[in-house]
Amino acid sequence: MTQGKTAIITGASSGIGQATAKELASKGYQVLLAARREDRLIELKKEIEAAGGTAEYKVTDVTSAEEMKALAEEALNKFGQIDVLVNNAGLMPLSFMNKLKIDEWDKMVDVNIKGVLYGIAAVLPIMEKQKFGHVLNVSSVAGHMVFKGSAVYSGTKYAVRAISDGLRQEIDPSHEIRVTIVSPGAVQTELTSTITDEDVLASMKDRGSMKPLEAQDIANAIAYAVEQPAHVDVNEILIRPRQQA
Repeated sequence: MTQGKTAIITGASSGIGQATAKELASKGYQVLLAARREDRLIELKKEIEAAGGTAEYKVTDVTSAEEMKALAEEALNKFGQIDVLVNNAGLMPLSFMNKLKIDEWDKMVDVNIKGVLYGIAAVLPIMEKQKFGHVLNVSSVAGHMVFKGSAVYSGTKYAVRAISDGLRQEIDPSHEIRVTIVSPGAVQTELTSTITDEDVLASMKDRGSMKPLEAQDIANAIAYAVEQPAHVDVNEILIRPRQQA
């Protein structure tokens, strides 16, 4: 058990974020849940506490640098330190580029890239002062390869990997601050519910009987990374269903 450590988790209202919050709480982390849907955050907080864990929540829009800074300050006020940030919030409205879904492109850039940057900006000064911490940024298999319909989404996830590795290299070697990229493949989450391009949806139906990952599978990977000794820096975890190409 990890006693006294604190983790901030964005996108905690569902999917990978929700599973990660429960997993880290079960390992003794005090978790601060962040998302926009307050009703779900309240319910998750109750579930974690009923299982014997410690959780607080703060309604947060990751596309606001001010709200992300306030989230980090909330963690300090509630728990006194920030050990882990899981930058998990993300959108995946896949579409073919000739559909010109510019509003969806903008949203992906705002959440998937700026949200990660704002999370880093909120916790990095604190972690540098502490001289310890761990930033985990959720990218994707789409951050390693591009497929039809994923051009903009893949662009945002490639950016997450570039930002993360740049941050890792810039960390003061005397500080125990680690950076991990988590790149999931196909996961059974709400992400696909944001897809409005009917042609993309039709193409996804032709993928056969592949069994997708569960959110818990990614939560287990995140827990593995944060539970390593301080001198071990797990740079990236690429995890996908066995049947996924």
